[in-house]
Amino acid sequence: MNKLLRRQSIVLGAALAVALTCQRGLGQAHDRFLQARNRLVDKNIVGAGVKDPRVVDAIRNTPRHEFVPLNQRQYAYYDMALPIGNGQTISPPFIVAFMTEQLQPELGDKVLEIGTGSGYQAAVLSGLVREVDTIEIVAPLGQRATATLRRLGYDNVHVKIGDGYQGWPEKAPFDKIIVTCSPEQVPPALVQQLREGGRMIIPVGQRYQQNLCLMKKVNGKMEVESMHPTLFVPMTGMAEQRRQQLPDPAHPTVHNGDFEELIPDTDQAAGWHYQRQMEVVHDGGSPTGGNCMLFSNTQPGLVAQVLQGLAVDGREVRQLSVRLDVRGEDLRPGQNLQQQAILVLVFYDDRRATVGEAVLGPWRGTFDWRTESSIVAVPPKAREAIMRVGLLGGTGKLWVDHIQLERYEPNR
Repeated sequence: MNKLLRRQSIVLGAALAVALTCQRGLGQAHDRFLQARNRLVDKNIVGAGVKDPRVVDAIRNTPRHEFVPLNQRQYAYYDMALPIGNGQTISPPFIVAFMTEQLQPELGDKVLEIGTGSGYQAAVLSGLVREVDTIEIVAPLGQRATATLRRLGYDNVHVKIGDGYQGWPEKAPFDKIIVTCSPEQVPPALVQQLREGGRMIIPVGQRYQQNLCLMKKVNGKMEVESMHPTLFVPMTGMAEQRRQQLPDPAHPTVHNGDFEELIPDTDQAAGWHYQRQMEVVHDGGSPTGGNCMLFSNTQPGLVAQVLQGLAVDGREVRQLSVRLDVRGEDLRPGQNLQQQAILVLVFYDDRRATVGEAVLGPWRGTFDWRTESSIVAVPPKAREAIMRVGLLGGTGKLWVDHIQLERYEPNR
């Protein structure tokens, strides 16, 4: 009997040790995600200008890693879009926070979201409003988001699989509407289903040149309150196929590379999004004259940049010619050698997974205006790209103008 008791004690002790080890492992994983989320909020949410404390707390308390695939969790708390399958992405946390703040959510609000995706935006809204009704056109994504939201206890979020542009008539009217995919124009059904005085935030425009519009319904019509350049994943389905203006992936180009076109009533450059620590200036002495863009940063690691998306088909375009004018003042690396003044092209496949990149730079020190150019290879799997230019964590001042990109064919 004593031997049996000793054996049971040994087995129970071993089981307890395993359980404690597992708990410690889970606790460490939780702490790792929590610390990463807090860093993200402090640097990329509050540090980027989001002020509403309720929105900041919502981002801080929403486990973004639960809404991304397992193979992407290591990137969950970087301020970047991530592929979630079916050619769709989860929006960067700053965009989610910015849109949520612009919507001015109140506890009594009933909100309609168009483009459920992973369910992350709905989860962020969940604690800020009374009810979130959200629509996803891609059935597998809608089903996965529903399961995730239920598992995590977001009981006031209701998911419907269908055409988001048609809204949810049975649930209308809505106090607020947030559209997290990009139509060419504001869908009429959504205007009808928004209550008088209600707000809508929606990215509108061409596939790679969009404006994030905050609108208010006044006397049955939508009035624009503010606009910001942005880039969103295009809508899936007939609405996307019926776009009047489509990009030409066989002849990629940069829009507004000389920064002469501004968003109406603003000092922001049209066609460029994620504008951080930069300004369009008129007295930069650019060789081409007119406007140029100035990036400034004194804190190593803090991002100063702009981005632009473009279509490029690697089956048709083998090389690209990239060219721009730059001027530098006291340019230095940031916290590491990856944080420097550069232009980088990141290529994506049809699933929006990264398939390669090309870099011009880095640029260091102080120098007058000069032209930089390069011929870069396009990965055969590439279907689109994002151009990113600025200090990217480095310090100093960088002036940029006359960015050009075109298909390169050496035999012509």
